[in-house]
Amino acid sequence: MHTREEKIEAFGRFLDTLDTLREKCPWDRKQTNESLRPNTIEETYELCEALMNNDQNNICKELGDVLLHIGFYARIGEETEDFDIADVCNKLTDKLIFRHPHVYHPSQVGAPHPRPLPYGTENDGKTDEYGTEQFSTAKTSGEVKQNWEQIKQKEKDGNKSVLSGVPTALPALIKAYRIQEKARNVGFDWQDRGDVWAKVHEEIDELRAELEKDSDKDIKNGELGDVLFSIVNAARLYKLNPDTALEMTNRKFISRFNYIEERCKHQGKDMKEMTLGELDALWNEAKEKEKQ
Repeated sequence: MHTREEKIEAFGRFLDTLDTLREKCPWDRKQTNESLRPNTIEETYELCEALMNNDQNNICKELGDVLLHIGFYARIGEETEDFDIADVCNKLTDKLIFRHPHVYHPSQVGAPHPRPLPYGTENDGKTDEYGTEQFSTAKTSGEVKQNWEQIKQKEKDGNKSVLSGVPTALPALIKAYRIQEKARNVGFDWQDRGDVWAKVHEEIDELRAELEKDSDKDIKNGELGDVLFSIVNAARLYKLNPDTALEMTNRKFISRFNYIEERCKHQGKDMKEMTLGELDALWNEAKEKEKQ
């Protein structure tokens, strides 16, 4: 692994290269926040795929691609004189210090880098000048997460409500998980995780009742959403990530379906002309292959 000096040198080399490309490459020179945004989304998903595959070489590569976009946006911010990469790093560091009072107690804040924190807080009489005294004793990861949400709302530019920090553009499944996590961090959650199953079954029954009636499609969609939301809730309570779980099932289905397709071609058969029983037999073959 590299030394601290080598890491700083590498980051500087990256910034120098980005500056050169921005000045001399026609494509890089014309990019804007708007033009880069779709590519940023794509690069993020490519990183997620590498992470799912636990492909260390591609994780390293895709992290670089994401870093390129971060550097690019910071360079554009510098050109408009709004901010630069140093501001990005300092804001991030300040935020991390401020939100970890159990690590950086107010008396220690800034010790590694003696810079005043830009985040202000409302003094409610129970906190010190940093507003962090009551949060400085977190001992478990659960307590840290609860403190995190409360501290965020004490920042000058922090979230105005508990759920306002959930990006509206998040995919629905991930958004549901994050909404529930944030609600839990302020105490709104099942006391006994086993109680969630009554809610899951209740929502399934309500969905089935609506599907069997000639009701409005929006009502059916609403009931289906309630079922999915309750399933996400159950997954969260049992410390499972529903997005990861669903992606694993997607990949499993693709693998098995591809096996069926290849076997049909090998046998000179058209899948559309095969019976469901024949296709199901091939599906079971694929399942057995996975165990070998």
